[in-house]
Amino acid sequence: MTKFEWKKHDKALYVPGQKPVLIEVPEMQYFTIQGKGDPNGEAFQEHVEVLYALSYAIRMMPKQGVTPEGYFEYTVFPLEGCWDLAEEGRKLDYLDKDHLIYTLMIRQPDFVTEDLFQWAKEQVQRKKRHLNVESARLDKIIEGSCVQVMHLGSYDNEPETFTMMEEYCADHQLRRAEKTHKEIYLTDARKTLPEKLKTVLRFKVERDI
Repeated sequence: MTKFEWKKHDKALYVPGQKPVLIEVPEMQYFTIQGKGDPNGEAFQEHVEVLYALSYAIRMMPKQGVTPEGYFEYTVFPLEGCWDLAEEGRKLDYLDKDHLIYTLMIRQPDFVTEDLFQWAKEQVQRKKRHLNVESARLDKIIEGSCVQVMHLGSYDNEPETFTMMEEYCADHQLRRAEKTHKEIYLTDARKTLPEKLKTVLRFKVERDI
């Protein structure tokens, strides 16, 4: 059985170049958790731990004697985050990370059902009682038309890349459909130098008629 590698099979979604492109993102399903506040805080890190614990519980099901219908070998998908600012944060002329609103997510294969999700939560809760697995959900999400690009370097330098994406939109009769944006983390910030970070930046667009 060939192992599904998302970097190879879904390269357009996860490995874009350093120039913005327009893509169509289909409906996919994710384990998701909503949160608010500084991503450097403990709450954020716990959310990440919950999502990875659930994702690996699904990935390793056969080792627990459970092989659901349609199961196939695959690499766990990367962490993703949709970001916005709370209303009070929009009133400031600087970025206060305490006002950030986010939805963290990890994509799941199509064979994952609500029953399998509940099974994964039970498995994780049994092994890691400190985690609040009830904060996670199984959601289907469709992003549709988006502009995306690979951002190299520190998260603090993302505004420069967003400016480039906005310029691409202006040149191609597009406009942002909403203020939120998505980030897909291809590197681990805890183990990677800031200048070596690789992050896919994406936001929804519509035709500027």
